[in-house]
Amino acid sequence: MASRRPARRLVLTALCRAFSGRGCQLAPERGAERRDAAPSRVSRFCPPRKSRHDWIGPPDKYSNLRPIHFYIPENESPLEQKLRELRQETQEWNQQFWADQNLTFHKEKEEFVRSRLKAKGLDLRTESGQKATLNAEEMADFYKEFLSKNFQKHMYYNRDWYKRNFAITFFMGKVALERIWNKLRPKQKTSS
Repeated sequence: MASRRPARRLVLTALCRAFSGRGCQLAPERGAERRDAAPSRVSRFCPPRKSRHDWIGPPDKYSNLRPIHFYIPENESPLEQKLRELRQETQEWNQQFWADQNLTFHKEKEEFVRSRLKAKGLDLRTESGQKATLNAEEMADFYKEFLSKNFQKHMYYNRDWYKRNFAITFFMGKVALERIWNKLRPKQKTSS
């Protein structure tokens, strides 16, 4: 039992390092890897070592999603491990998708505002030095165009999101049944 504690501490340290961005590779976005992809660093938040629960960290600055730091029990069954890994992989995939999507959105929004202001003969800054903006009606054109242009990408994301969540729900059911079975199964007595 004492030999498991250092191993567990190493796992927790590795998990904390992974979430702080050192050596963590997030699942690639559907299709080719992009050069303008958002950084894959999720959060520097690390839960207390003695915690026995999943922790939800602060929002990621790129994806705006809150990362989950998963607790790894000492006696985790192979099925529970598969469930946890599937949840971690789904979280990383989701974080990366929204980080990339938000980066693209902000870049295209800035380009749209710049081109509209230029077409009106206006500068990017007002006379008082504030950033020039467009009205809601003009921005509605951008939002409509952005959503139309990214419709297919969002459709694939939603399809994959549902597939992943159904798989997670299925494994959660299997884990629950495994736990019930283990409680109901008669304990084997050791003979001396």
